[in-house]
Amino acid sequence: MADFAFTDYSGKEFIIRLTNEQRIEEARRILSGEEQMSVHVMGRIRKQTVDYNPGWSFYLDPDTITFFTMAIEVCDAAINYVEDHLDEACGAFLPGCFWCPWSSKLTREIR
Repeated sequence: MADFAFTDYSGKEFIIRLTNEQRIEEARRILSGEEQMSVHVMGRIRKQTVDYNPGWSFYLDPDTITFFTMAIEVCDAAINYVEDHLDEACGAFLPGCFWCPWSSKLTREIR
């Protein structure tokens, strides 16, 4: 298990927890600069707080997190926007609860 931080264009930080060894290694390759294509974060949101992601009322389900190069527009939203419209998420907004912030960028591993 490993925790990583990402930011979006707003500069706000969001923490994800990875439990899959392959994903953890992928995240480390992104941070090292070795992986330069699939660098954005995608996953299914869960509408509850978790201790490792303070300040937000939602988190990304570790079992659904992947990294992407390009994704469909319907899942793109800023971190703040998701927080502010969480009651609307998983319907017309972020269908299926999938969130893929296009401007997401991994910034660090949290040790």
